[in-house]
Amino acid sequence: MILDDIDMTPLAGKTLFITGASRGIGLAIALSAARDGANIVIAAKSDVPNPKLPGTIHSAAAAVEAAGGKALAIKCDIREEDNVHAAVAATVARFGGIDILVNNASAIWLRGALDTPMKRFDLMQQVNARGSFLCAQACLPHLLKSSNPHILTLAPPPSLDPKWWAPHTGYTLAKMGMSFVTLGLAAEFAGKGVAINALWPRTIIATDALNMIPGIPTNRCRKPEILADAAHAILTQPARAATGRFFIDEDVLRESGVSDFSGYAVDPAQPLLPDLFLD
Repeated sequence: MILDDIDMTPLAGKTLFITGASRGIGLAIALSAARDGANIVIAAKSDVPNPKLPGTIHSAAAAVEAAGGKALAIKCDIREEDNVHAAVAATVARFGGIDILVNNASAIWLRGALDTPMKRFDLMQQVNARGSFLCAQACLPHLLKSSNPHILTLAPPPSLDPKWWAPHTGYTLAKMGMSFVTLGLAAEFAGKGVAINALWPRTIIATDALNMIPGIPTNRCRKPEILADAAHAILTQPARAATGRFFIDEDVLRESGVSDFSGYAVDPAQPLLPDLFLD
């Protein structure tokens, strides 16, 4: 963790419901909070090992416990309303409430219209925009009872620039759907003390899922820990301090006093690849 010298309110005793936390960015956020002594709900579909994508809800839960947190592994497909409500009920039964929702789960398909099967198109819309809305809807009754409630969604700043839509309309629609869900819910709950924000990386992040997309050299990416540290900085702030914001990881950390980002690079000697949707 690079934020050792930054004074923040820790997440000890807070309950985080994190979607897609069996690996990658979601797991990195989970481990960051676990080091504070938080309760972490690993809500993801991966309950058995996958040779192409290492990590399950059970291995993630074990890592959370080893890091100092308390873990609850729940197999949950956020496309299914019953799954989500059952996961939320199990969370409340185990930990007594929910303080933070992290909408991390996302599906990706970077192809043009003629190369996008409708099955892939539907998957992205159901997981990304609909899934984020559903999880927020299910968690909000409990978040409203929290002393410092947050929803943080891994989504980019909203953009209507055609250069981000033309190459992969289906994926852009799905990610911008998450952004607009953030925008709308933040406005709806602005007066109720729930911070509803989004976070996006300045550069591409090296995850196991990235290995399934050809042509992206991971040595020109950053590690998931940069998003975990940025998320920690956001989630430890008073909920009424900021809502409806679209944070960029570098900017968050820079405002927190970090000036050297080399430790986050997979290979500090390589130029970094900028992420999508940012000018």
